[in-house]
Amino acid sequence: MSALCDPPGAASPPRPPLSAQELGQEVKAFLSGVDPVHGTKLSAKDHARCALLLLRSLPPARHAALDHLRSVFDDQVCSHLLERESGTASALSRSGGGGLEEVVQEVQRVLAEFVRSNPKAWAPVVSAWSIDLMGQLSSKYAGRHGVPHASSLNELLQLWMSCKATRSLMEIYTQCLSAMIGGCPDACVDALLDTSVQHSPHFDWVVAHIGSSFPNTIINRVLSCGLKDFCAHGAAPGGDLLFPGSADKRVPKIASVVGILGHLASRHSGSIKQELLRMFHESLGPAREPPHKAAVPFLLQLAVMSPPLLGTISSELVDSLKPGVLNQLHQHFASLPREDLDNMVSIVVHLICQTSAGAFRILQFLVNTAMPASVITPPGPTLHDGVREACDRIIQLLLLNLQKLVYNRASPTLTDSPPRPIPFLDALRSHVRELCVETLRLERKRFLWQHQLLGLLAVYSAPHCASDALFFLLALARSPEELALATQLYAVLSSCLSDLLPATVTTCVSQIHAGRLPEPQVAQLFRNLAAVVQGEGGEGAGSAMGAQLGAVLARHLHDLAQLLLHHDAEVAESACLLLSVCPLPRSVPPAHLLAAIRAAVHQFFLVLRRQNPSDLGSSSRLLARLSAVSPAAAKAVLQQLVEGALRGGNAELFGAPAEHSGRDETRQEGSGGVSLLDINRRFTTAVNFSGGVWSVFHAGVIGKGLKALDASENRESEELAHNSQAFLTLLLRCCRGARAADSAPESFPTVHPEAAKAVAAALVESVCPEAAGGELAWPPEEQARGTVERDLRICRRFRDHPLLFPLLRLVAAGRPALCYCSVLLRGLLASLMAFWDACRESRTAGSPWHLHASCALVSCMAEGSLLPPVLGNMHEIFHQLAPFEVHLLLLSVWDYLRENSPLPQKFTFQAEKGVFLRDFSRDGDVGKHLAVLHSVLHKNIHRLGLLAGRFRP
Repeated sequence: MSALCDPPGAASPPRPPLSAQELGQEVKAFLSGVDPVHGTKLSAKDHARCALLLLRSLPPARHAALDHLRSVFDDQVCSHLLERESGTASALSRSGGGGLEEVVQEVQRVLAEFVRSNPKAWAPVVSAWSIDLMGQLSSKYAGRHGVPHASSLNELLQLWMSCKATRSLMEIYTQCLSAMIGGCPDACVDALLDTSVQHSPHFDWVVAHIGSSFPNTIINRVLSCGLKDFCAHGAAPGGDLLFPGSADKRVPKIASVVGILGHLASRHSGSIKQELLRMFHESLGPAREPPHKAAVPFLLQLAVMSPPLLGTISSELVDSLKPGVLNQLHQHFASLPREDLDNMVSIVVHLICQTSAGAFRILQFLVNTAMPASVITPPGPTLHDGVREACDRIIQLLLLNLQKLVYNRASPTLTDSPPRPIPFLDALRSHVRELCVETLRLERKRFLWQHQLLGLLAVYSAPHCASDALFFLLALARSPEELALATQLYAVLSSCLSDLLPATVTTCVSQIHAGRLPEPQVAQLFRNLAAVVQGEGGEGAGSAMGAQLGAVLARHLHDLAQLLLHHDAEVAESACLLLSVCPLPRSVPPAHLLAAIRAAVHQFFLVLRRQNPSDLGSSSRLLARLSAVSPAAAKAVLQQLVEGALRGGNAELFGAPAEHSGRDETRQEGSGGVSLLDINRRFTTAVNFSGGVWSVFHAGVIGKGLKALDASENRESEELAHNSQAFLTLLLRCCRGARAADSAPESFPTVHPEAAKAVAAALVESVCPEAAGGELAWPPEEQARGTVERDLRICRRFRDHPLLFPLLRLVAAGRPALCYCSVLLRGLLASLMAFWDACRESRTAGSPWHLHASCALVSCMAEGSLLPPVLGNMHEIFHQLAPFEVHLLLLSVWDYLRENSPLPQKFTFQAEKGVFLRDFSRDGDVGKHLAVLHSVLHKNIHRLGLLAGRFRP
């Protein structure tokens, strides 16, 4: 009966003395269950009290008495559950449990006296008995109707704590644990772990309650007991400790340790974290006892079995791994066999893959330890080479393991369960930008690791992470080497991800329009996209990506064209560069196309003002390509360019004087803080001047200083010539058809007549809008006298805008388009004739502009086939003549045009040459219009004799 022996040193509390005869009768009654006096069967209540009497009076019978009292608690629990099920008190009598609550209270009181009187002897025995009994009761009634499932921990705890029997057992165990905390709490914790192993998960409510009552003690002792059990059961035949994965089946208590700590993690994660870190650092100290040596494998096993514990400690553990700690860890395991080290590294890699908390911090730690970014050694202990090699190997194995996990995931279907998640990659989703920044540093092997990880993350979290990663690489790259990383990533992802480029471009557009990118990065993004489209993003991959990227960008013409109007010049110029190298879509909505043309024209004049040759080339190329989209697009481009060049501040770029219009007044008023409109409103509201001509208006303040000089006066002639040349070159490219859009100027074909007609219409609209769409026929003399004011205004516009005559020459090159400028030709010719008629200079050189205008006008009409060759050559002698002679020659031109109006119907198309030609022989005899010319030649034969041959019919 060794099991029934009294615990060593046990002493019973004071009790009434019993004689030997009475004690014998009590023993006989306890064993038989029959009253020795009356011979009747003892009730459950009397039998329990008999056991309590022996528990107090007979030390050898205490274990038997405690064993019998188990049935008392069992009956009380059954009665409690029946009462809950039936809801009536009659269940107590049917179960034979009536009055058992009093016995339960008496048992609790007796055991409490034992523990209080001699805790060292009684606490281990009573705690083991109470905790084991709670485990048995929890498992026995777990499947009973009305008992909550083990996963409903709170409901289960409320049920058992409302039962008198289990609540008393809990209070008994709590008293024992309180009594043993200062001495040897391992006995209580061992009993707790053993019971948890046998009765989990039905026993979890006990663990939760006790852990909440003694969190620090339970956490500390559970870890300590678990480590001792790990050392005892996890030893290899040779005596070495086995590492996680090889000993878990022979360590029965570690699952209970995980369960207990898991219950406490929700409210006491800080204490658990502190104890785990303490155990880790103590294992690296000078002590080399087996428990300390096995602490790291034990902690790894806990982490493998409990991801929440891993998340609790991962980030703080990484922060504590300073060079000194890492060197100690390396020294701690340096003597272990290669197989054990490989096993440990594999477990570390597995744990990293299952880690979500602090994943990016762990990655930075591994990369910085394996390959420091700086060559400057930080102060403190020098890191051992073995540590760097170990981290290098961990990173390589981590990438390999992640690759297997990512590419072995089954694609989800309608019936399959979702693929198994990878917590490490899930946590890195929000750090895509940081990974891209680190990758673009191009530091030794670091960027190769991170670039490979980016690819795995993109495949795992497609499509969003894939497009985000490609977007950040394109936006942040600052050199061709960095840009090559984007094309290489695309080469990896394009084989397994469809629609990657459309998603990436959509991400780019949304990020830009949402204002989430700073302006320098937006400009850099556009330059990088342009480089990729042009095949400069790397060999092979860059060209393959560029062809597809250009087609995708073409779909976003409207979004990208809006950025040509961006307030930041760098952004607008880079957007222009991108659009100039992208293929344009075959069909564009007219509204989008017109908006893009307007923005491109605006950008062209801004770049021309800034005098940036490279950006000017991009802007010109973009407009030429837009004009090649369709005839309507070409017409719109030409119209916008001509109107823009002759309007506002743009005209100053080509030598026109500044226009002092309402726009300038508004600007000056705004700059000085004075608004004439507001002043006049206040002024005129005080006095009523309505109804007559005697109205008074405020005209400003005297003394505001001299007018600002015209911008054109400050421009050098070389700059004006360069601007005109750039503009006319672009206009010529747009006029000469779609084939010239991407060609060199030397390879342009003939100016297209329809394009020249569009320029002519824009010229008339800009110079003389009231005459737009008028008759092309030359008016009779009487009608011409009524347009003197308009003619003078046309002449003044030509004098103010030096660009008009080159534009006329361009129109003349696209015959018969010059016919549509008839109103301008009439007005200019009439004004010049009137000037030379009234001029009193001896030679025409005294009026240089009018001489130039007369020569240019006749030359343009000759080039446009409005004049026959003989009349068209007369401008060659204007500089040798007197003003009245020029007047007479121009008058003969006027007479010819009046008889032979410049109409398009007089031109015929020659298919073999592809041009329109005019047959002047159909217009009758030209000789009658040459009489004045021959007379002038005869009079000036001494000077013009050598040129007489050019004026023969």
